[in-house]
Amino acid sequence: MLPRFRTIVVMLTAAGLLAGCAPGAIPTEAAPGLDATADVISAVPKDEAIAALLPPDVRQAGVLTFGSSLDGSPPGAFYLADNRTAVGVDIDVAEAVARVLGVRIDRQDAAFDTILPALGSGKFQVGTGNFGVTEERKKTVDFVTYLNDGQGLAVRQDSDLTPVTDVTQLCGHTIGTGAGTTFETTLNAHQHRCGELGRPAYQVLVFKEMSAQYSALQQGKVDVLMSTINGLRYTVSQQPNLRFLNEFRRLNVGFALPKNSPLAPALQPAVNKLIEDGTYERIVRKWGVEDSAISTSETNPPELR
Repeated sequence: MLPRFRTIVVMLTAAGLLAGCAPGAIPTEAAPGLDATADVISAVPKDEAIAALLPPDVRQAGVLTFGSSLDGSPPGAFYLADNRTAVGVDIDVAEAVARVLGVRIDRQDAAFDTILPALGSGKFQVGTGNFGVTEERKKTVDFVTYLNDGQGLAVRQDSDLTPVTDVTQLCGHTIGTGAGTTFETTLNAHQHRCGELGRPAYQVLVFKEMSAQYSALQQGKVDVLMSTINGLRYTVSQQPNLRFLNEFRRLNVGFALPKNSPLAPALQPAVNKLIEDGTYERIVRKWGVEDSAISTSETNPPELR
């Protein structure tokens, strides 16, 4: 029995989980109707006026260092089956922005929960990984938005859980989620409420890798997953014994930057340029996430409630 109110960090490797049809494996190719390799950005030209907004040292170097979480599930950011080709809506938006700015991206794969701290240390100039914009995160990092995703829930087909609008509906259940995420923060912040209602607490299992989360759900080690809306919708569409339960909460998603970064005044108009010229629409359509499209990029917007 897990100790009450305890969060367990489960460090499972992806070895075996991503091979073949292992239980819980995340599909590494796009679903029928989605072409992960379709080129929708190569024709994007440099915009001299927007590029001029970059700090002089960045313009001279011609490169931006990105810390990217590539252990996600489609359509966010992931590797194709060759384990070398990074694709996803996050990847396409970032690459298109780089083209507008006339720079290339030096992309470094990093664990999701290490990226935001690394921004403060100067290891990365920009972080991507479906980072939801929250007031707590804005205390230490800045955001330039490019998507609207958020928190969703998925269960096995035989689950008796009904759509969850309040975390107390999860009392007595075991929930799987990712380390360092808004999902973990939400679950931990409200865990005490079950006891206050005289009900058994829910337990939270925190996984380092997405494949381990789905494996745990398939095997009955957790009753429900909380993760990104778009990621859950995609993966359960590929696994017939799982189903998307419901959206729990929407959040803006953005490029994460060190606090007061001089890059924000260039990244925001670059995203808006892509929205204006139709490139952005082509990207979200390619990945089937039209419902997550934004009409205008913002810097540090208020957290959605």
